[in-house]
Amino acid sequence: MKTFNDVLNEQMQNNEFKKEYEAIQPGMNVIRAIVDARTYSKELDRRSGINQADISKIEYSYLNIAIIKK
Repeated sequence: MKTFNDVLNEQMQNNEFKKEYEAIQPGMNVIRAIVDARTYSKELDRRSGINQADISKIEYSYLNIAIIKK
């Protein structure tokens, strides 16, 4: 059974596909960063006991960390 990377490598041989794939990478990088940030927030929520919404507010400086009670 072929893996994703096997299929991708085959498709990258096609110049038109390669051009389009490379063109969408900046957007894909943003999506990956968002997913990573959400994963990090969920892990931080679990470890700290502070809910994810408050973590988000702290990240964006909408909430002072000193007023959060566990």
